[in-house]
Amino acid sequence: MAEHGNRALARWRRWVLANLGSFSALFTNTNFGSAWLILAPVVSLVATYAPRRLFLTYFNLFLRRRARRLLNAVDPYVTIDISEPGGEVRYSRYGPVSDSDTTYEEVKAYLSGAACSQDARELRAEGAREGNGLVVSMRDGQDVADEFRGVSLWWSSVIVRDVQGQRKGDRRFQRLTFHLRHRGVVVDEYLPHVRRQGREILFSNRRRRLYTNSKSRDPYYEYKSWSYIDFDHPTTFDTLAMDGAKKRDIMDDLDTFRNSRDFYRRAGKPWKRGYLLYGPPGTGKSTMVAAMANYLDYDIYDVELTVVHTNSDLRRLLIETTSKSIIVIEDIDCTLDVTGDRASSSRPRRREAADEKPPPPPPRDTVTLSGLLNFIDGLWSACGGERIVVFTTNHVEKLDPALIRRGRMDMHIEMSYCRFEAFQTLAKNYLDVDDHELFGAVEEFLREEDLTPADVAECLMVARRAGSGEPSRCLEISIDELKKRAAEKAKAEAEAKARAEAEAMAWAAEAEARAAVEANAAAARDRGNSR
Repeated sequence: MAEHGNRALARWRRWVLANLGSFSALFTNTNFGSAWLILAPVVSLVATYAPRRLFLTYFNLFLRRRARRLLNAVDPYVTIDISEPGGEVRYSRYGPVSDSDTTYEEVKAYLSGAACSQDARELRAEGAREGNGLVVSMRDGQDVADEFRGVSLWWSSVIVRDVQGQRKGDRRFQRLTFHLRHRGVVVDEYLPHVRRQGREILFSNRRRRLYTNSKSRDPYYEYKSWSYIDFDHPTTFDTLAMDGAKKRDIMDDLDTFRNSRDFYRRAGKPWKRGYLLYGPPGTGKSTMVAAMANYLDYDIYDVELTVVHTNSDLRRLLIETTSKSIIVIEDIDCTLDVTGDRASSSRPRRREAADEKPPPPPPRDTVTLSGLLNFIDGLWSACGGERIVVFTTNHVEKLDPALIRRGRMDMHIEMSYCRFEAFQTLAKNYLDVDDHELFGAVEEFLREEDLTPADVAECLMVARRAGSGEPSRCLEISIDELKKRAAEKAKAEAEAKARAEAEAMAWAAEAEARAAVEANAAAARDRGNSR
């Protein structure tokens, strides 16, 4: 076929050269009708036998650009299709890889907002992948308008027939239409904005989780660093028994942190913040963590350091946490040796006796203070963003100053004893009482006695059961229980003080006796040497 076309083209060229003079005479005499009668067969011959590549080359070189400019002048709008992810499995050199692109879901979530869906009348509601929320999206064929920084945009939901090999099906698209001159704004700013807002909506619809690090590292089973349960703690800052001014300071600080993404990036700091909660047992440190998580709508990662083997394992735990989360290490003074002074511990100790053995080195298979410091604000702590690190302790004076310095633990919050304002919150929570004439007696009592919110809450629980819900009776019982609890506490503290004094006296006597024995032994050695 190709040889036949080449021979026809050669004959056509010879014919044109032979009749070139006739063509000139025809055009010179402006006899266009006759010229067309002669050229028509030529055009037909060229269209029949000329190679297709010749026309494509001429079009690409000379006509495509002009045709595009003409098309832009007639229709200056651009469309971008965001496809629903297919159910197929993609393959890499290492095996099958699932399709995890979430752009389509993020766009659908963005369009479910009232700002964009108010124009659409025919909608479709789907259950969120997590939680009890709904994602409301447009039905096929619906259009909505949006505006971003003065740019008008249009979204439409379309469906097309998808044919892949032997498989047929429908695939949905979210189609974005905008003017050509706004391409840079749409691609560089608007679409990232849509994805961020969509992620926020999907995040708010999810079930929040309480994670804990796994204890098993069996090589024969798939190891997961974190296991979780749904987090449904009812505590909020409204129900938290604490001084009102201090609660407002904490809430304002949390709001500032949550809304400071651009500030942290501009300042060159990882988007994280540390909180140190310290105070006696029963003052509500764990409850404060739950209130913070509920206020910010964050997940909680509860790190159990006693089951973490090495610093590398601790780093792996950090990497596998997500943004918008609170990382908690409770009772840090009990779970890790972070009570010593590194400067003094690094100096060699003077051995008091010749037979005294040096202290054993710390085991290699353990988490160190240096590893924990890197966990808080090392290079690896910058992975991800919008994280809060919380330490709780009953003995802040025992912690290494490097662990709790500003910049690591940015805000130190003392969880103190229950005062009258905290009692008012507890009375509202347990007895549903806002104000009462007996509140004055309670205020005077709590001003002199140090009781924790846990002790006061237990007294209110006893009063609620015994008072049958009658406010005056409940408060009278509460006052009696508070006095009884204060007396028990004073007795326990006196007994503890007596035991401590007895132990101190016994230790002093033992030390005195040991010193006397060592003195007698030294005197005996001196007498032996003098002889």
